[in-house]
Amino acid sequence: MKKRKFYSVVFSLLFSIILIYSGVKPLYGAEEKGHVSADSRFYLGPEDLLEISVWNDETLNKQVVVRPDGKISFPLIGDVLVQGRTVEEVRQEIENKIRAYVPDSPLTVMVIRVSSPKVYVVGKVVKPGVYIMSEPLRVIQALALAGGITPFSDSDDILIIREENGRQKIMKFDYSRVANGKALEQNIYLKPGDTVVVP
Repeated sequence: MKKRKFYSVVFSLLFSIILIYSGVKPLYGAEEKGHVSADSRFYLGPEDLLEISVWNDETLNKQVVVRPDGKISFPLIGDVLVQGRTVEEVRQEIENKIRAYVPDSPLTVMVIRVSSPKVYVVGKVVKPGVYIMSEPLRVIQALALAGGITPFSDSDDILIIREENGRQKIMKFDYSRVANGKALEQNIYLKPGDTVVVP
């Protein structure tokens, strides 16, 4: 009987870990009112590496890095703002601008390396550091990527620091309540640049 109970606990734990890492949403049942829906589109940001190719013109096949100001430079058309935009939006703008020089030539834009968006997990977690958001990420999922909280952490007083319009916004996260299926409104989707602080 004890062995059966032990296996049941282990299975439940493994299932929870799989849910966290797979990005299944919502994490604990139906979305609560007030939750913000995640936008599944990928938005470009600084340090991302793009490959831009104009069909049948090797001189216009370039790899470009998104600069800190959110722009890239491309022959004939100069600077293009790409930060916060999708690959398709950028492709359409470049294609429209370059049409005057190279008419009727299809253009492709591919992401070669993703270096943004990033979130930071610091404090009393197993692996503090910088994590790339390859998909929409909730607070508890970011903590899982960082290996989880340590036994000495103040898990009920976790903070999310977000910069908005040049000001820092502080949001609280109570790990114990969220882990027990309560206060799920605290388990928000993180935005690029957010810092999760575990005291």
